[in-house]
Amino acid sequence: MKIAILGTGMVGTTLGTKLTKLGHSVMMGSRINNNPRAFDWVSNNGTLASAGTFSAAAAFGEIVFNCTSGLVSLQALQLAGRENLSGKILVDVANPLDFSKGMPPTLSVCNTDSLGEVIQRQFPDVKVVKTLNTVNCQLMVNPGSLKEPGNLFLSGNDNEAKSEVKKLLLDFGWKDIIDLGDITTARGTEQLLPIWIRLMGTLGSGMFNFKIVR
Repeated sequence: MKIAILGTGMVGTTLGTKLTKLGHSVMMGSRINNNPRAFDWVSNNGTLASAGTFSAAAAFGEIVFNCTSGLVSLQALQLAGRENLSGKILVDVANPLDFSKGMPPTLSVCNTDSLGEVIQRQFPDVKVVKTLNTVNCQLMVNPGSLKEPGNLFLSGNDNEAKSEVKKLLLDFGWKDIIDLGDITTARGTEQLLPIWIRLMGTLGSGMFNFKIVR
């Protein structure tokens, strides 16, 4: 499968590397065509890896991962181009974290809205699936590194799109995935971030996850 990764940070490079190892062709997109971090990633990931602009990557991918910072996700998606995203699955991994006043960050969107919903409204022809935003990037692609991996959550309006994304998550090693419902349920997972950040500070590590005990 052809997959686009929007964003060249730790999340984007970690997901991109895992996807190439699973045999997918992955193009990493950024604002500029010759982004050094993107090309460093390409040089380390073989013939299945490539890089380009947000627009080029979005046009390339059958599925697109939004791995940009939540505060600039809309801008990045606009640069990717509506025509390149239309009808495609967009896996939204971003969180609307605002660090403008330092630590701990606040949520720029919350309570009655979420970043996932904002993206869906702005790009109504895109099938937005919110997931992976409640764990750090190492656990995203290797949940088995914890003794008990815990749960992962899915939110989105399109059931077929969620089923396609779930297949990738199963390939990553996730076994207990909870479909929360439509995209409005992304409010809940994004609002886990304030407690997630405080737990990371208390535990001294981001290598943990939430587990729902039924």
